[in-house]
Amino acid sequence: MKILLDAMGGDNAPAACVAGAVLAAQEYGEEIVLVGDEGKLRELLKTQNAQSVPHLSIVHAPDAVDMHDDPATALRRRPESSMAVALKMLKAGEGDAVVSAGNTGALLSGATLYGGRIKGIRRAALAPLLPCSGGQFMLVDAGANTECTPEYLLQFGFLGSLYMEKIVGVAKPRVGLVNNGAEDSKGDPLRREAYALLQKAGDEGFINWVGNVEGRDVPLGACDVAVIDGFAGNVMLKTIEGVAKFMGGAIKDVFMHNALTKLSYLACKSGMDDFRDLFNQDKVGGAPFLGIARPVIKAHGSSNEMAFKNAVRQAIAYTKSGMIEAVQQNIAHMTVTQD
Repeated sequence: MKILLDAMGGDNAPAACVAGAVLAAQEYGEEIVLVGDEGKLRELLKTQNAQSVPHLSIVHAPDAVDMHDDPATALRRRPESSMAVALKMLKAGEGDAVVSAGNTGALLSGATLYGGRIKGIRRAALAPLLPCSGGQFMLVDAGANTECTPEYLLQFGFLGSLYMEKIVGVAKPRVGLVNNGAEDSKGDPLRREAYALLQKAGDEGFINWVGNVEGRDVPLGACDVAVIDGFAGNVMLKTIEGVAKFMGGAIKDVFMHNALTKLSYLACKSGMDDFRDLFNQDKVGGAPFLGIARPVIKAHGSSNEMAFKNAVRQAIAYTKSGMIEAVQQNIAHMTVTQD
């Protein structure tokens, strides 16, 4: 297996990308290809004394997509960028998956252009895993599609369910539609129509449908797959991240209040470390673009070396899972109007 790593994408590129690739190559034993400025990459490998690490190679790409580049035109304007070269290699069969922490919109556009959507899938979705009571849930879509149709939401439910089953290992993942109430009459026309489609899929046994779920109940473990349009999903994602940071800071302030509370912190330090780890996205690595015909993993922009290593792990697991084949086998149940 060959994983193509956009070595110039992300806030900490290329140093964190190279360090993460070295760790991944050493731990997973799969071929890792660093795509980027060869001179800079070789110098970094030399600095890390990793010039001869097995399973690690370089493909030169002299340019890089900037976070401020227009997503719709970035790859066309920068055809020799590390992201464009990696995606072109994926299309040509010169790699099995792409990992990038670069411009999200450009990566989605490029993944759709070069990887292509699975036949019958209307839109790819960005689907991160987030902590909840009792484990994790998948938020789908988290920002790739700000305007959705009921059919998109139906497909998001299927895609998330298959991912949680095939890759996370959840048996019969519970699929819920994020809405402003649990009753089946709640929501705007988009939500009500999507509810009917998802309920039908549940009644026919294709997904484990649990109905509408309120936003407050999702972190409490109400479902394994939270279906939502990309605009609201992105707001929900960032709200969860913000609340987690606020809570972490507030708890720290409590423990730092005086000498006695500081001593109390030492007594529960292990538990506090576990709490912080719940929201440590470096351990997750990234989020897949579900619905793309070839595996593409979006690592978060501030990824460090551990995040890149884990994003590579995620790409390997995705490639081996049979996820894409499972989507293809179920596509007839996921479409409202046949192609």
